[in-house]
Amino acid sequence: MTHTVLHKAETRGHANHGWLNSYHSFSFSSYYNPERMNFGALRVLNDDTVDAGMGFGKHPHDNMEIISIPLEGDLEHKDSMNNVAVIKNGDIQAMSAGTGIYHSEYNKDREQRVKFLQIWVYPNKKNVEPRYDQITLNLEDRHNKLGKFDKGISTDYTIKGKGNGVYVFVLSGDVKINDQLLNTRDGYGIWDTDKFTITAETDAEFLLMEVPMEF
Repeated sequence: MTHTVLHKAETRGHANHGWLNSYHSFSFSSYYNPERMNFGALRVLNDDTVDAGMGFGKHPHDNMEIISIPLEGDLEHKDSMNNVAVIKNGDIQAMSAGTGIYHSEYNKDREQRVKFLQIWVYPNKKNVEPRYDQITLNLEDRHNKLGKFDKGISTDYTIKGKGNGVYVFVLSGDVKINDQLLNTRDGYGIWDTDKFTITAETDAEFLLMEVPMEF
């Protein structure tokens, strides 16, 4: 039997630090909800806005897969593996913290804020050698394919791995997953199914994260 969980945008945890405005789909920092610790291997989904010229100073991570997806503006990354990179909308950064790394993330732009998603996924192996990857996607490649739909576009998504579930996060617009309507910044998890239907009720952009439910 198909299982689902709905996280409406307004039910997320929220922390406004002045320079950082952050919404948490799952328990994070001072936001603790025992019913929202994770979705399978997906541990953190933070929707962050960083003021111009501000950022996260050097801080440690270990044994976590950390994915950053800029939605607006540019984010400068530096880490203890000597990587220095600027990621912007259309880029996806993935880092395996493994045995341990330090990194910082800054908005170097003095005029424009940065909006980005930070995602943490539990690793399938612990204490691996840390590594860093970054890719740039062509935004047009996602038009009316998985990711960005014009109103009325519909498609089926088939779960790729046995035992996996999918967490859907709506970046903008209204989307239906089967019969469930989702609005901007809503999250929706679905598992114990082979496939589901995604329909754009308006022009919409969304992120699908397929993760193991047992890990």
